[in-house]
Amino acid sequence: MTSVTPIPAPEPRRLDAAALRRRVDPSGLSFRSTEELSQLEGIIGQERATRAVRFGLGIEAPGYNIFALGPAGAGRTTTIRRYLRQMAARRPTPPDWIYVFNFEDPDEPLAIRLPAGRGALLRQRVDELLRDVVEQLPQAFETEHYQEHRSRLIRKFQKQRESLLEEAKQFAQAHGFTILETPMGLALAPIGPDGKPLPPDQYEALPPQVKAQFDAVRDRVEEVLERTVRQIHELEKQLRRALVNLDRDVAASVLAYLFDDVRQEFSDIPEVVRWLDASRQDMIDNIHMLRQVLAAMAQMTGGTDVPPSLPMRHWEDTPLSRYTVNLLVDHRKTEGAPVIYEPNPTVYNLVGKQEYKARFGALLTDFTMLRAGALHKANGGYLVLNIVDLLRQPLAWDALKRALKTSQVVIEDIPQQLGFLPAVGLRPKPIPLDIKVVLIGEPMYYYLLYALDEDFPELFKVRADFSPDMPWTPEHVQDVARFVHTLCQEEDIPHFTVDAVAELVMYAGRLASSQKKLTARFGLLADIVREAGYWAGERGHTLVEAEDVRQAIEERAYRSRMWEERILELILDHVIYIDTEGKAVGQVNGLSVITLGDYTFGRPNRITARVSLGQAGVINIEREVKLSGRIHDKGVLILSGFMAGRYAQDKPLSLSATLTFEQSYEGVEGDSASAAELYAILSALSGLPLRQDIAVTGSVNQRGQIQPVGGVNEKIEGFFAVCKARGLTGQQGVIIPATNVQHLMLREEVIEAVEAGQFHIYPIRTVDEGLEILTGVAAGQRRPDGTWPEGTVNWYVDRRLRQMAMRLRQFGRTREREGEKEQKGNEEGEETPPEPPKEPPTPPDVPEHGE
Repeated sequence: MTSVTPIPAPEPRRLDAAALRRRVDPSGLSFRSTEELSQLEGIIGQERATRAVRFGLGIEAPGYNIFALGPAGAGRTTTIRRYLRQMAARRPTPPDWIYVFNFEDPDEPLAIRLPAGRGALLRQRVDELLRDVVEQLPQAFETEHYQEHRSRLIRKFQKQRESLLEEAKQFAQAHGFTILETPMGLALAPIGPDGKPLPPDQYEALPPQVKAQFDAVRDRVEEVLERTVRQIHELEKQLRRALVNLDRDVAASVLAYLFDDVRQEFSDIPEVVRWLDASRQDMIDNIHMLRQVLAAMAQMTGGTDVPPSLPMRHWEDTPLSRYTVNLLVDHRKTEGAPVIYEPNPTVYNLVGKQEYKARFGALLTDFTMLRAGALHKANGGYLVLNIVDLLRQPLAWDALKRALKTSQVVIEDIPQQLGFLPAVGLRPKPIPLDIKVVLIGEPMYYYLLYALDEDFPELFKVRADFSPDMPWTPEHVQDVARFVHTLCQEEDIPHFTVDAVAELVMYAGRLASSQKKLTARFGLLADIVREAGYWAGERGHTLVEAEDVRQAIEERAYRSRMWEERILELILDHVIYIDTEGKAVGQVNGLSVITLGDYTFGRPNRITARVSLGQAGVINIEREVKLSGRIHDKGVLILSGFMAGRYAQDKPLSLSATLTFEQSYEGVEGDSASAAELYAILSALSGLPLRQDIAVTGSVNQRGQIQPVGGVNEKIEGFFAVCKARGLTGQQGVIIPATNVQHLMLREEVIEAVEAGQFHIYPIRTVDEGLEILTGVAAGQRRPDGTWPEGTVNWYVDRRLRQMAMRLRQFGRTREREGEKEQKGNEEGEETPPEPPKEPPTPPDVPEHGE
């Protein structure tokens, strides 16, 4: 048997150091430090989102609220709020809103709109007015004129009363009776011989004929007495009415004077004037009660004057509180339209609430205990909410939708509606709502709400897509520098030198994993700016230098990479098996990515394959034990399709192959290891060993093309760290998809090693290119007759598969003959010993490659 010499593979393509990272030339920037730059306005690199936001804010039609969707950490909230503040500064300030007592229906407080700043002014004027009422109204009832008028009315009443009584007494005396004034009222008594009223016992002792005489006239006298009593009662009513009218006239005169200034000051607001008139009339109508309250307050204060400036709270728990003003929304310090961000959007924080006070075991409320929500505060402006925070709060999403659909906000008594409080709440008048709501969230929430909530498409018609990255252009580099300037100005951070900005821009490219893109996650860049400012201060730098930025990046990674270092220790201690030298059949170093919170790192994984006769195909061990994700399962099925399409056109694919990630005790997901898994199977079939000093990442399709994968930088650096720790040999490297070259933004230590020839990056486009690098043997191209050149990898694989198919076919025929003989022997009633199986002939020139 003659062996076939493998054909050496051609020299593979290696990336030079310049292709591993895009750099920024500081000399190409037009400043020396960010202190020279201008303030950043607008949103960087988000033209699509900016146009959507501008459109949503500009259109006045209902339902055009905005949902800003994009990845977490993209600076959506900060960017949106900054942009909204710029837009709001050009809009008019919305009105104030107050709640006041409704004298027609006390359970429905009135909502009144006032120009910005005049709500607080009205509250102040009403407080001053009540102070004047407390001081001056009692004085009006202490004047000589009032006392004289009151005394005159009383004297007139008394004179008329006495005249009526005298007439009644004379009539009674003429008929033998007298009228007695007792605590119980007027009473009749017979007159005795001595001219005095007879006691009851003496009356009973009178002779019957005398008693009969008294009884004969008693009815007439009692009738006169009753008529007199009615007349006196009528006089008392007239007196009371006269006294009340007197008090009302006095109060009206005083209150008209006191209210006139406030009425004149707010005469341009009819609702305020009507409420002031109603308040004045209510005071007049209830002057008796009001005088009692004022007298009680005077006793409590010891007769001292009321302080000149009393807040509304001073009038709480007194009847005077109904005349106060509850300033719900105050815009006296607001410039332009309000921009409200509500971090805790409970239903109360959104639509406001009614507070309660416990009084003698009961819960009481009134219009002074109504509190504004975010919708009230943002009315006439913008409200920014995080969709996750909103959906976590019970009833909040429905309350927001209800407010937007009805274009009004109502302070609802939620506990009372749900039956949690045995109290009757208020029904405040609704406030018209003119607002733009901006929801911020990840795309998943937008799509779920759009599909499941029928109101969502009608209420949030503007979709603002925030991209996770932006083109790496000179304009955007300049914008990043202006972003640094703005942040340094706002947070008092030392400004950046041009070298520091260049370092930050390259870090932005690393975050985007691209040489063509910069990250748009400005929240992460802002953190590096702050941390670099700290390290600059530690070094005593007046400006942030490039080394400060590098240290900030390194320190941030160091704080998070404990588990990366633990895994590296396990590899170096040979607890986790990873080879970085030598060769092995059916074994390859794959690469995976682990994300722990905000830190992502790569690590090598040993992938092995075993093949045998059978028809089970490729068995994914991870899938069998339910440790494989759906995408990984798909990748294994795709590589099975590739093998069938390449090697099973003239023979059946008669094999059973097992694949596994060795020492993997957690789930495996993704298809980025499918190329490595395919190489392990092809090595096991061909018998050609694979280099262990090279790791592989890449996804394969059914046509044998290598597709790009994610996390390529972290994967390369993960294998490099293992090689560096064991010592670089100059042969080690990583195979990556050629389409991933544009995503390379590697660390400097990797670039330096590549530049020194100690480490290599191999870009490939097809499975065959990777096979040649790993085996050192030419892959070979299929000939027109369907065969492969001898000595190539594909020839070895094809020959082994053909051999396995023949063996499986021969084994099947042998089993078939044995079955026929056994059946014949059973029919003849005797046992025929089976013949020993014959070894299938071995095709010539087929060398056996052991592992």
